[in-house]
Amino acid sequence: MGRNIVVTGGATGIGRAIASTFAAGGDTVVITGRRAEQLRTTAAELGITAHTCDATDPAQIEALLDQLPQDIDVLVNNAGSNTDIGREAPTDLASLAAAWRANLDANLISAVLMTSALRDRLTSGGSVVHIGSIAADKGGTAYAAAKAGLASWNAQLSAELGPHGITANVVAPGYIAATEFFHDSLTDERRDALIAATHTRRPGVPEDVAAAVHYLASPGARQVTGQVLAVNGGEHTTR
Repeated sequence: MGRNIVVTGGATGIGRAIASTFAAGGDTVVITGRRAEQLRTTAAELGITAHTCDATDPAQIEALLDQLPQDIDVLVNNAGSNTDIGREAPTDLASLAAAWRANLDANLISAVLMTSALRDRLTSGGSVVHIGSIAADKGGTAYAAAKAGLASWNAQLSAELGPHGITANVVAPGYIAATEFFHDSLTDERRDALIAATHTRRPGVPEDVAAAVHYLASPGARQVTGQVLAVNGGEHTTR
């Protein structure tokens, strides 16, 4: 019997690949996001359901609840981006605060809100998977700090959900091609450098991340929780 899957930010890129992977396995998938046209297109192509919702907005999440299943087996918090890209550099404290809050909202608060809203609907044997980033380990600006905060919060979430038979993990990608992450601002030189930094000497693709998410939500990963699974081609290694 198929499971109920919710994927935030599911219209394009990594989120779309995740939704496609679960749908191909016979699961019932709902994607959410802010862009209605892209959501409709993806839903029609994959044979899934889509609802417009900004995961940083509590009111929109509350309105979404009536449209979601009462039992949810897998929640994938994929919504997020580096909101500094394409944004003018802060010139004073007010703009600096706004820039940091934008990244925290997009990458950390969105996951906290969605998970909290759906927590009572998560089924035993289910999973919460967040999409983090290699930036959390390499260091950086507000985006990296937000993704590091996501991993830290997930450790506590895992402890809270574990007794209920629910796992909570983070998948942390490195450079993933064929996404909108860089908003077409990535130069050829920078792209080549990112690929050269990997051990595999190739860019990641959305399907690499989707496969990792699918594993963490599988029956074979019931004892894997509170972890960060890196999908970065070896650009940043663990012990």
